[in-house]
Amino acid sequence: MKFNITREGAVKELDNFIETNLKDYSFKRNFDFGPNDKSNVSCLSPYITHRLITEFEVAKKVLEKYSFQKVEKFIQEIFWRVYWKGWLELRPQVWTDFIGDLKGIKDDKNYMKAINGETEIDCFNDWVRELKENNYLHNHTRMWFASIWIFTLNLSWQKGAEFFMKHLYDGDAASNTLSWRWVAGLQTKGKHYVAQSWNISKFTNNKYSNVKLNENALPIIDKREYKLNPLNFVTEDNSNENLVVFENELNLENKNLKKYKNIYLVLLSNEIRKLKLDKKVLDFKSQIISDQKNRFKDLQVIDEVKFQNITDKVNSFDVVHPCIGENFSFLNTMRKKRNLKLNFILSDEDRYSWQFSNKGYFNFKNNIPKILTSFKLQ
Repeated sequence: MKFNITREGAVKELDNFIETNLKDYSFKRNFDFGPNDKSNVSCLSPYITHRLITEFEVAKKVLEKYSFQKVEKFIQEIFWRVYWKGWLELRPQVWTDFIGDLKGIKDDKNYMKAINGETEIDCFNDWVRELKENNYLHNHTRMWFASIWIFTLNLSWQKGAEFFMKHLYDGDAASNTLSWRWVAGLQTKGKHYVAQSWNISKFTNNKYSNVKLNENALPIIDKREYKLNPLNFVTEDNSNENLVVFENELNLENKNLKKYKNIYLVLLSNEIRKLKLDKKVLDFKSQIISDQKNRFKDLQVIDEVKFQNITDKVNSFDVVHPCIGENFSFLNTMRKKRNLKLNFILSDEDRYSWQFSNKGYFNFKNNIPKILTSFKLQ
């Protein structure tokens, strides 16, 4: 698989999917036809993760061609990412605990066999290789993979989430972490996802049959409870001359960039990341950043060291909110160390949508039409 590294290319892929394959999405989406055929799904997630295109932009384009009723399932799947981000914003301690948990988990021989695709489960081994080679997996396959990892191989969900983040082009702190928690049975207490051999066989067109799995596993137990943390984005008078953007929030189309003297686009190196990324993932990020630099000439691409040097002289910044995750954790640490004054910029669409992330996805899903109408997306 080859992904585009430009916004123009991402938009073309979106347009092509709408014109050719969207009409069959609802009844073909669960099939994984293998690494060489992903025509039944959009494969837009690497672009959406970095906000080269946004969930709301996708919805608007889709609804210009189809009625909501005809593409409801696709819209719902796209908005899972909005929901997950809002959910984690309301419960940031989940991310903190996830990172903390990893420090106490050792890499044993069973873990090494799993990440090297050397288990006794052929389909799992194939998916490990596909993930490393293509930096992408079908969503249904991710569910099977996580279930096998947790319930058949008896490995920690945290190490699985870390492994995905290392290799996925669309690795997103909220979507990835919370999806693994959902499979484990932690998102909805006691409700877990257990992969079934018949299901894998059916949705891989019998490529994998009679897979020996633990199909009677119980959900993972974690007694930690997470209270809602109210969203508090107070946008002050925008008098800052300096804007900070991270690589996972590259939607600059509607930002008033001319008002800024300096626009810093930060890409953290592996030296400072809690979750180390594969070189191909870092290269992909660098390439899409280069495209943004070509499109917005005033962008200054920097790493954490250069940002720290800048804060020796400047302590006040506007920041396109990078959402809970690696980038926000770095920024929060810098804010405390350097006593920075940060004015977070959050899109109206995210701000409005996240209020519906206070409960489960069923509640959020019921409010999608309201979100679409509020922003004239349908």
